[in-house]
Amino acid sequence: MIDAPRAIDHIVNWLKKYCHSSGMQGFVVGISGGIDSALTSTLCARTGLPLTVLNLPINQRKAHSDLAAEHMAWLESGFDNVSGMTIELTPVFEALEKTLPESIQDDLSMANAQSRMRMLALYAIANHHRLLVAGTGNKVEDFGVGFFTKYGDGGVDLSPIADLMKSEVYTLAGALGISAGIIQAAPTDGLWDDGRTDESQIGASYAELEWAMGMDKSTQDNANLKPRQKEVLAIYRKMNRANQHKMVPIPVCDIPDTLRSQQG
Repeated sequence: MIDAPRAIDHIVNWLKKYCHSSGMQGFVVGISGGIDSALTSTLCARTGLPLTVLNLPINQRKAHSDLAAEHMAWLESGFDNVSGMTIELTPVFEALEKTLPESIQDDLSMANAQSRMRMLALYAIANHHRLLVAGTGNKVEDFGVGFFTKYGDGGVDLSPIADLMKSEVYTLAGALGISAGIIQAAPTDGLWDDGRTDESQIGASYAELEWAMGMDKSTQDNANLKPRQKEVLAIYRKMNRANQHKMVPIPVCDIPDTLRSQQG
């Protein structure tokens, strides 16, 4: 069980130190109405440094937009250093749909395009105000199953909650007084018109994936696992393998010294 008050202080101090050492002014966080972005933005707010929270709807479901707006208002009322902004990106996305060839517009490519469009908006604000883009991914997403968009929500300057398991995210969010509506909402990436949840896309809950992460590193014999446990472990391992390209540094082709002319 994580010590929530001490973990909160640790992350807030880490954020402040990193920001000061980088020479930047503060942070920008994209909020979605989900618990991960709510926790990240609240931790950044507690640094006392300037924080811009952006709600960036693209064909957003009203329930998600309402939660994002509620969280933005809560932060602005509780922290003098926070300013919120809503930028409607739906017209921009519709323009992209009209521009790209229809032949490449499959559901996944366009869902990922939404995430990358939000990243562009976050960095436009960040560059102008000399802010750091704070990522909102947790450990299960970022280093377990790679459930994020490369150069979308994965395109960030620092990741304050990427060493927190999803259950720990809930613990810290509760300790910080984040809205019950956000805490109780089913996790979703908000990229699909039908509002599908993360669990429906992955095929397993975050609690199950946490178990699988631990099991994958364990030397315990898997022969005695229950059928559902075997299924979840297979889901975890398949996604972990498929998404390694997101979780490891970009490969660099090293050129041997023997291929370079020697001066002398």
